[in-house]
Amino acid sequence: MDEPPHYKQPDWFTQHIVNPAVAGLTRAGVSVLGSRVLRVRGRKSGEWRETPVNLLPLDGNHYLVAPRGETQWVRNLRVSGEGELRVGRRSQSFTAEEIAEEDKVAVLRAYLARWRWEVGAFFGGVGPKSSDAEILSEGRHHPVFTLQLAD
Repeated sequence: MDEPPHYKQPDWFTQHIVNPAVAGLTRAGVSVLGSRVLRVRGRKSGEWRETPVNLLPLDGNHYLVAPRGETQWVRNLRVSGEGELRVGRRSQSFTAEEIAEEDKVAVLRAYLARWRWEVGAFFGGVGPKSSDAEILSEGRHHPVFTLQLAD
């Protein structure tokens, strides 16, 4: 039997203080360690939805990782396949493709090396120095998208 989608609800402090602060700074043009405001159309409403994310550049590619799991932005991006990333007034369109489970290890290792201090609590004790098998096992809870950024 399939297990239910994994999702880690943000606590009150994160939802009401941290995320709005990071999103506000990013909207003002200050990227906080790679932060962007992700804009993606709602899968039901078609209206733009926004959330702060960390954009990971790695080996000439760009990735979005969902540290909290099956979030609304993940579900919306799966349906739309495209969106925008913003910092201040700069907006960059992209198309997205979810990567296969077996391709996540290097991406998640790099993501955790950069942002474990921020997102480590959502990864069940797995970190950048964990084995490939441990990262692969935990990675099934964290969708990863590769982005094709528009010029």
